[in-house]
Amino acid sequence: MKTRTLFAAASIAAFMLAGAAIAQTIGPKGESATPSSEITVSDEHAATLKDKGHKAALLWHDQSDFVNAVTAGAADEFARLGIEVVATTSAGFDAAKQRSDIETALAKEPDIILSLPLDPVTSAAAFEEAKKAGVKLVFLSNLPKDYQHPADYAAIVTDDLFQMGKQAADALAEAMGGKGTVGWIFHDADYYVTNQRDNAFKTTIENDYADIAIVAEQGISDPARAEEIANAMLLKNPDLGGIYVTWAGPAEGVLAALRANGNSATKVVTLDLSEPIALDMVKGGNVAAIVADEAYELGRAMAAAGARALAGEETPPFVVAPAVTAKAGNVGEIWQRSLHREAPESVMKAAQ
Repeated sequence: MKTRTLFAAASIAAFMLAGAAIAQTIGPKGESATPSSEITVSDEHAATLKDKGHKAALLWHDQSDFVNAVTAGAADEFARLGIEVVATTSAGFDAAKQRSDIETALAKEPDIILSLPLDPVTSAAAFEEAKKAGVKLVFLSNLPKDYQHPADYAAIVTDDLFQMGKQAADALAEAMGGKGTVGWIFHDADYYVTNQRDNAFKTTIENDYADIAIVAEQGISDPARAEEIANAMLLKNPDLGGIYVTWAGPAEGVLAALRANGNSATKVVTLDLSEPIALDMVKGGNVAAIVADEAYELGRAMAAAGARALAGEETPPFVVAPAVTAKAGNVGEIWQRSLHREAPESVMKAAQ
């Protein structure tokens, strides 16, 4: 799981059902989602921004391939608009460090700050000085407590969470030939991002695939327990056709259980790109697909939302970037599309 999910707003999706699954990703206050493709800076506004000496700060929660891709998307968009990035930081999941990062960045007088608030309550106070200074705030996935749009922030940008779960369900159903039994390993915590993704998988299977039944359900909070959970699930249901795993970390434990049982038939789908999971997939192992977000596009859209605010143009409060499905035949393309870089050499060699 991309660890940013651990700090997203505690708000669970409301799914609308009418026959077949009909649902969409919603924001922490029930906001409708706007596709990131709609968040652009017009040529007219771009012209007004260039050569004005505008500055931006990227104050992240951690350092990872995902964050690097978000940073690249934001940096490229800011460069196109003539906005200088004057600070890029990582708080290492430390709310106090994030507050210090904000204070340090404010000394450089940025006009825009992009950030993932680590904790809604703590972050509300941490970003107060930036808000008072008139800095345009754009948040990734999470929202400080009681912040109002558009007065306090330009937009929240995140993944199309429902589509990630739905695409995982569709991919697993395809790998299973549209019939059979499934195990559902979901994130056992009240976290906005993972809750929506996991429930979207379950909703899609239950409403779109009449010949597939979820016969085993187990929550997980500690990824280290994944192998144990999978072993117990397989003991009770040795003929499982597929298993959904909430993110790639615990999916490695599920693969270990399948291999220990000599099980090459049960298909696995999970979320977020991972080298070990992708290697199993391209080698024809248990993994049928990996669903990911477009991290580079998240960064581009965040930068665009901040620039639009500078130009006096309002952005809808809740913006989502597309979900993409990686399979053995397209893993290189999806890695580039998601993270804006080449897939690991080990994966590409195995895919040849």
